[in-house]
Amino acid sequence: MSAPLKPTALVIDDEVQIRRLLRVCLESNGYQIAEAATGEEGIRRAAERPPDLVILDLGLPDMDGVAVLKRLREWSRVPVIVLTVRDREEDKIAALDSGADDYITKPFGTGELLARLRVAQRHAAPAPSESVFRSGKLEVDLAGRTVRLDDKEVRLTATEYSLLRLFVQHAGTVLTHRQILREVWGPNYEEQTHYLRVYLKHLREKLERDPAHPELFLTEPGVGYRFAAT
Repeated sequence: MSAPLKPTALVIDDEVQIRRLLRVCLESNGYQIAEAATGEEGIRRAAERPPDLVILDLGLPDMDGVAVLKRLREWSRVPVIVLTVRDREEDKIAALDSGADDYITKPFGTGELLARLRVAQRHAAPAPSESVFRSGKLEVDLAGRTVRLDDKEVRLTATEYSLLRLFVQHAGTVLTHRQILREVWGPNYEEQTHYLRVYLKHLREKLERDPAHPELFLTEPGVGYRFAAT
């Protein structure tokens, strides 16, 4: 009978000493370890080989840890434990509101860390994380924030991409006008349906084979829109 696979923990921290300490602690307690010293490297590693959990520092050299967390949550539900020297209440709130599963301040006890990792794993969503969405000839890399059609990169504005990402995350589901406006533009724009019409027209022009007869971005009369994934 083969031994069960060890869970993989991805440590995103620019401090070599912390990574070394976590490696010793976690490997001796049944984990495999992957490491990243920057936010971009951590996002890339999480996309290439999805870990079972992430330990994330907030003070990274290239981007704030909360920004890394938000990027991960665009496509992944992996448990994320924030491990940082920041102990202000507003930092904790920002991290938890952005999708962190737990928040631990340095210095930390290894026993407490291991216990919180176990809790996060127990509560983890069972569905695997997929960073690349494909539908026909359309490919959306949610980790890399790139869009390709017929194997050619398509340039989208930030708002166009946010709108596409929302459709991809809810592929096959009808989204109401208000839902879309609230998620992409914010709660103060729920009545601004002309924004939605303009940007959906842009997406159809860039991604549909025949924008006049859409096959991807379908209109649900009087309700909203549905992204028809194939």
